[in-house]
Amino acid sequence: MNGIKVIHLVKDNQLEILAGHQGLENFIYEDMISRPGIELAGFMDFFDSKRVILIGSKENSFSNLFSEVIQEERIRDIFGHKPPAVIFSVNVEVSPLYIRLGNEYGVPILKSNLRTTALNSKLYSYLQEKLAERQTVHGVLLDIGGLGTLIIGKSGIGKSETALELIKRGHILISDDRVDVYQKDVGILIGQAPKILERYLEIRGIGIVDVVSMFGVGAYRETKKIRLVVELEKWEENKYYDRLGLDLETTKYFDTEIPKVVIPVLPGRNVATLVESAAMNEKLKYMGYHAAFNLTREITRHMKKSEENDRE
Repeated sequence: MNGIKVIHLVKDNQLEILAGHQGLENFIYEDMISRPGIELAGFMDFFDSKRVILIGSKENSFSNLFSEVIQEERIRDIFGHKPPAVIFSVNVEVSPLYIRLGNEYGVPILKSNLRTTALNSKLYSYLQEKLAERQTVHGVLLDIGGLGTLIIGKSGIGKSETALELIKRGHILISDDRVDVYQKDVGILIGQAPKILERYLEIRGIGIVDVVSMFGVGAYRETKKIRLVVELEKWEENKYYDRLGLDLETTKYFDTEIPKVVIPVLPGRNVATLVESAAMNEKLKYMGYHAAFNLTREITRHMKKSEENDRE
């Protein structure tokens, strides 16, 4: 099961640590956020202890309606279930009770500089990304003209060399050699590089290339939605290759189908130009223009017109 340490949540979201330092190495496994209401009223039957707890002005005001004795009893009940962390939004004055019990139970008490709604959205998006199931793909992910394009193929086919040429033309690297893919939602696939491989390309005969140092900060970005898969393969004389673009091939990651184009590699073919053209052509399809369909429609219309003229 994927998990993230509380300390990483703190660092990545610029949270202030108020108490419970001993719990910073604990793991978070749930991407949903708990905003306690009935729990602060003493009803714990449906409390999910795996969730991070967020307390905003409303939750804090509701809790303050009770005496300090009752508050302590109910907070102890919550903390006794060992939630990963309790986060307060910017406008909430954190009670010394939370500080004391956070230290006692080892539950990190954290403070954000964001208001409750913005903080809730940010935390949910962050945890959803970090905790999502990932699939490792051997390939190169690029942003080609705004279209996330995943280049796959057997080792040695020229994926990284093609990527280097495309970066030189102004396109953007996301990941080389290994791409970590996760599904943000059905239909939305996100790709990113493992931390250690960020901004690097491996080119046979040259070695490791740092694209940021070589081409500038605009040559690299951390994540990109994948909208096209391009597979490079060696040319096979007797294999059928689509010449019009009417065969709609797809590949599937998790629950999401992605358009796929197979490009045969042959000496003399400029693979970078072909990949770039495939991405631009797919981008036009997303915008509603399909060249192959338009051509066949025009041919059909022309043939019908010729038949009508022949009958006359």
